[in-house]
Amino acid sequence: MCGDGNTKKPTTVAAMVTYIYFFLTFPLFSFLCNFSVILGAKSDNHRLLRVRPLPLPTEACSSEEYKGRGLKMVHRYGPCSPFDGERVTPIQILQQDESRVNWLQSQLTHNSSRLDDQDTTLPARPGHSLNTGNYIVTIGFGTPKKDMNIAFDTGSYLTWIQCQPCAGGCYKQKDPIFNPTESSSYLQLSCDSAECSQLTLHTNCSSSTCVYMSRYPEHSQSIGFLSRDTLTLSSSDIFPNFLFGCGQQNSGLFGKTAGLLGLGRDPISLISQTATKFGLVFSYCLPSSPSSPGYLTFGADAIKSGIKFTPLLTKSRGPTFYFLNLIGISVGGKALPIPASTFSSPGTIIDSGTVISHLPPSAYNVLRSAFQQEMSNYTLVTSRYSLLETCYKLGRAEAPGVPPIVMHFEGDVDVNFNYSGIIYQKKKTVGCLAFAANKDNFGFTIIGNRQQLTFDVVYDVAGGRLGFGPGGCR
Repeated sequence: MCGDGNTKKPTTVAAMVTYIYFFLTFPLFSFLCNFSVILGAKSDNHRLLRVRPLPLPTEACSSEEYKGRGLKMVHRYGPCSPFDGERVTPIQILQQDESRVNWLQSQLTHNSSRLDDQDTTLPARPGHSLNTGNYIVTIGFGTPKKDMNIAFDTGSYLTWIQCQPCAGGCYKQKDPIFNPTESSSYLQLSCDSAECSQLTLHTNCSSSTCVYMSRYPEHSQSIGFLSRDTLTLSSSDIFPNFLFGCGQQNSGLFGKTAGLLGLGRDPISLISQTATKFGLVFSYCLPSSPSSPGYLTFGADAIKSGIKFTPLLTKSRGPTFYFLNLIGISVGGKALPIPASTFSSPGTIIDSGTVISHLPPSAYNVLRSAFQQEMSNYTLVTSRYSLLETCYKLGRAEAPGVPPIVMHFEGDVDVNFNYSGIIYQKKKTVGCLAFAANKDNFGFTIIGNRQQLTFDVVYDVAGGRLGFGPGGCR
């Protein structure tokens, strides 16, 4: 039976160990938290978004693009990262990305408003991790505030961090692990609290305390106490009694992050908990390269002039995610013969954690064919590069020869990708088309972060719209 609803300070280490042993005897249920290329012709009833071309990454961190707007964001594996020595190769990033896409598709195909209660398994691939987020921001927890470097993800709604005493074990992170006993404002939630009953993650009880259970594919997980404490985004943005997961048993390849910042759609997500101040609005700009910072910002400041908006859709499948109405794609100024229904059924989401955009095979094949025709002057590299299969002997200096690719969204919003939104550079002399095909036409279209680079991407959840603006990181 659950307890009497009173909040409490952390349990003892012995109690925690007992809880972990007890909990692991139960099945766990799954949850995923967590351009200047210009078309030769432009239709009168469409608006093109243009941004400047991207530089190649450098070995040093440059703050040239960051102008102090919102939370400073850095790439997890770039030279601006606080995680010294955490580096991966392009092929490893794509392997992680494949795991994330498989997980997203498995969640989205469950026709349920409680996706996290589905017990979905995926084929294990040893050595590959779930890509829970490539971009890092620094936020504070507790009183006094303890700064934590944490990954953010629009595909997750629960914010969680690792907490001492780590009764079930914690992975190695960069920052000191948060100690709830050192925070004067920390509280745990009871099993019969309203917050625990509304949590769509699978929950359990330990000594009348609400336990959340977040398990990810390939042996990654976070398990702990549903808690409240003070969240500090900036000196002027402080939120007492912020609801989050205090993870006591965490494992998997989360890198050196302290946890995950959930920006999905749900009553317990960060955007919902801060709605009184920020009005369910946030935006980000993913930096032009891992060598430069971007930003994450909240509230009215997120909406600038020049933003073009397309409607946000609500679907029973995957209510946590952000659905858009993608209606077409153009290559080299020519609209591809792809019916809009190819993208609308089952649907299209935009995701900050996925790298490469994924299309239904029927759409991808048309895109690839048109791209290959435009690239006939370049030498095709026949060997497959992970999930990218259309590669050329192509250096960065040859960018002017790459045809522009544009995605068309409802509302006459045309997003014109920059070079890095079109080409994924395998090495200095080989570049690949930065799109991939789903396993079948029943999978959801996913717009990845590669295609979002340098845009102001504005989530006006209250207004039911999502916007794109050029030159966002400047």
